[in-house]
Amino acid sequence: MESSESILKRVMDKTTTARDESSAALPGQPDRVSICPICNDRGIILQGDTAVPCSCMEQRKIENRFRYARLSRELMNCRFERFNLDYYRSSDGMDHINNAKRALAASNDFAQKVLENPHEVGLLFTGPVGSGKTFLAASIANLLIENQCSILFLIVPDLLDELRASYSNKNETSEFDLLDIARTIPILILDDLGAHNYTEWSRNRLYTILNYRMNEQLPTIITTNLNFEEIEHYLGERTCSRLLQMCRVFRLSTEQDIRMQNYIKREKLKEK
Repeated sequence: MESSESILKRVMDKTTTARDESSAALPGQPDRVSICPICNDRGIILQGDTAVPCSCMEQRKIENRFRYARLSRELMNCRFERFNLDYYRSSDGMDHINNAKRALAASNDFAQKVLENPHEVGLLFTGPVGSGKTFLAASIANLLIENQCSILFLIVPDLLDELRASYSNKNETSEFDLLDIARTIPILILDDLGAHNYTEWSRNRLYTILNYRMNEQLPTIITTNLNFEEIEHYLGERTCSRLLQMCRVFRLSTEQDIRMQNYIKREKLKEK
């Protein structure tokens, strides 16, 4: 049986070919630098009579890991050390900052433990828009990618759109390819599991992914702005039950949307 890594590479290579033909960069990746000054993009250099890999090859491996993980350029900048607890300070009496500290500690703990245990229990981050859920999920992804882990970061609405397109034969990637990748990739991140227009078909596809991963004990990280009553309403009781079995649950909240806080700071700086 073909491995998830080889399927993912094949699917992404199709995307790469199409984008190369239009001279566009891959999503989340910088524009391709022209030529390596050391090896002229051959990938090898001569040391005496021996051919050895050029140092640029290691950089390409790193770039490929990020590309296959589907991390956007913005998310590639997310790191635990940049998770700013000041955003969670409040005057409304809510325990925003302690919840954020617990979520950050759990994220760090997961990222370290999964390097040793490929069947570590996953994480589910809940909370309103702009509360830092995706930042933590991407921080985990970046640390694991840098440690050569196979990981896939999928935005749920985009995943469902791709599955619908493949199901209706609008692209060359089959529905089975996409489902198999999501089911079998060693570490999966599902971002923005929100109140979308779910059909019975899309609910079943998400259930198929989550049920397989639960049974195989494959770590999954999920971000959602739904509470569990809402998850059950949109996705059904059986999916909700599996999420509780698969993941530790942490809630993030802020007095004000973090993006709005950043916007206000940026505008104040411009006024000076």
